[in-house]
Amino acid sequence: MDAAERALLEEAVKGALADEGATADAHLATLGWLDMLEAEPRDAIAVVFEALGATNRASTALDDVVVTALGQEPRAHRAVLLPPWGAWTPPDGVGIATARVDGASELLVVINDGATLRVAVAPSAGLRPVGGVDPESGFHIVRITHVDPGGEAIDAEVWESAVALGRRAVAHQILGATRTMLELARTYALERVQFGRAIASFQAVRHRLAEALVAVESLEATLNAAGDEPNALTAALAKATAGRTARTVAAHCQQVLAGIGFTTDHPFHRYLKRTMLLEGIFGSADDIALDLGRQLLAARRVPTLIEL
Repeated sequence: MDAAERALLEEAVKGALADEGATADAHLATLGWLDMLEAEPRDAIAVVFEALGATNRASTALDDVVVTALGQEPRAHRAVLLPPWGAWTPPDGVGIATARVDGASELLVVINDGATLRVAVAPSAGLRPVGGVDPESGFHIVRITHVDPGGEAIDAEVWESAVALGRRAVAHQILGATRTMLELARTYALERVQFGRAIASFQAVRHRLAEALVAVESLEATLNAAGDEPNALTAALAKATAGRTARTVAAHCQQVLAGIGFTTDHPFHRYLKRTMLLEGIFGSADDIALDLGRQLLAARRVPTLIEL
């Protein structure tokens, strides 16, 4: 996909998701999301998930990404059990799932029996919508008590690849959300007048916005690098960077927005809450950083991340 084609796709996806007359999944189905994922997985994931973040729409597209990485065929009624919030190992009885699990005909679960991993089907018992800070996210807490016998055995590398691709997808969604958060703060700074001039002219405000922009652009560069060198390590770094970026952008933009940013009258809070939730999907920034540090200490060497 060349630059012109990607620009057209970005415009089409973001324009469709901005229309709240239908669900995000309905819009993506109309646009041929599964065909895009099969033909151009890197660009499809980047464009779609950044648009989901930018428009703050809830979608079940993450199911398709993870199911595909597990070597299964994505379907509209096939959900997957993700690790609990903050974790990235195969779920052990309890996990989270997108809104697709409510009414799905199949729930795929990766089972670790101690010797091998296998992909099995389980009934979605104990289903409960996630409340908390972002009840509109569509995520559910799922507790399973029974798994159908059998299932396809997979290598540990397959699960690792699924986690890596899921991390990149969520990081792209956070990138889209932080870009919108920054745009909301920038627009407010241009319109808000204090002491006879727009606050965007104040050096302290400009520094806040500049720091937020640097964080957003750094995340985009990290995700581009993870796409160029797709592996578990670059995906982990991208996801950790996304979490740190969300915190940095939220702090600076909140300062610029001041009191209005604390109210539900302004849309900023919706993006803040969504990034707070997404930050823990497939591991939080702090937990990923600690895990990578342990790996470096154990290996006693710094790996080459990107071939320059």
